[in-house]
Amino acid sequence: MADSHPTAQHTPNFLSEATSLADELSHLRRSLHQHPELGNYLPWTQNAVIEALEGLPLTIHRGTNVTSVTAVLEGKKPGPTVLLRGDMDALPVEENSGEEFASTNGAMHACGHDLHTAGLVGAAKLLSAHQSELPGKVIFMFQPGEEGPGGAAPMIEEGVLDVTGERPVAAYGFHVAPAPQGTFMHRSGTVMAGAYNLHVVVHGKGGHGSAPHSALDPVAPLTEIATAIQTAVTRQFNVFDPVVATITQLQAGTAAVNVIGDDARLGATVRAMTRESGDQFGVMIDRLAKGIAEAHGCTAEVEFTTLYPPTVCDAGETERSAERLRDVFGEDAVVEVPEPRMGSEDFSFVLEEVPGTFMFVGASYPIEDVWNQPMNHSAEVRFDDAVLPQQSAALATLAFGRLAEA
Repeated sequence: MADSHPTAQHTPNFLSEATSLADELSHLRRSLHQHPELGNYLPWTQNAVIEALEGLPLTIHRGTNVTSVTAVLEGKKPGPTVLLRGDMDALPVEENSGEEFASTNGAMHACGHDLHTAGLVGAAKLLSAHQSELPGKVIFMFQPGEEGPGGAAPMIEEGVLDVTGERPVAAYGFHVAPAPQGTFMHRSGTVMAGAYNLHVVVHGKGGHGSAPHSALDPVAPLTEIATAIQTAVTRQFNVFDPVVATITQLQAGTAAVNVIGDDARLGATVRAMTRESGDQFGVMIDRLAKGIAEAHGCTAEVEFTTLYPPTVCDAGETERSAERLRDVFGEDAVVEVPEPRMGSEDFSFVLEEVPGTFMFVGASYPIEDVWNQPMNHSAEVRFDDAVLPQQSAALATLAFGRLAEA
């Protein structure tokens, strides 16, 4: 394909070079898949990544507070810094994928982070082979805890964005998804929602179930709060800046059905497309819950916390990245998605500090009906690691192309 991007002629043919890494990256991915670890403590995974990077001209830093890996490649030509990110943690899911390399330890790479990690290793290998031509520096951010409690923020606190002595001019991340293999899906602006945790406790006064008038039953105001949340979402928030509030926990009472307990509580996950709407929801639910509880003679405690802010892609970086990928993979392989997803990502913390983009990569097995396969987080989800050379080449292309452009 003829080069159409003004810097494309300066970028090596990483896609061609990545084919020689296919078996190595597949082996790494499957090894990671068989040894999933959870949260911010991933000692086996951390060591596996460092071992996979051995022999490359990288400066490697282990995380102090979390088991992260930060690797830096310094090109032989002067230039700025870019950042590439891959998350490493798994989910507390009992695997039922049927893969011959399935996990058996009660956890599962059900969101494809094993591919993200292996793909970033591949990008490090591709870019390291062109160190003499590289006009700048690349930070490889191997991050734990994306599924919770969050690993990006601790890595930022430990200096991942400043490890080269200057802030990156751009940051890029990929996430695999059930879709035609090797399809890159992008969107400018908000691509994933912010995630918030809500807990409400209503305090009343216990008593006998036969005489609720002599008690302060906390269940009545709690259920009213639960209903009022859904009404408030449709009446206090712009339909074009949506908020989703899903109540997932309701608890009250004791082991005896004829006893009114002292307390009742609910838990919910809240998603918002902008930080402003997320903040507004926090103010609204505090007023709403306490007001309803007070009307019943009870009191309410409200805890509303931000897990991850919305993931917002810089328009310029996203458009240039899509153009670079079209140069390499063809027009049909790069697709703009019309709507953001209500799922959340802690790469959002990086994109609040550095302009960049976050894309989805189709990683389905080449079967007939890819759109009806199990989704991420399913115990049955399967991803084809044949996509790894494309994924690695795409990351390397974005990094090198951005540096060459600077």
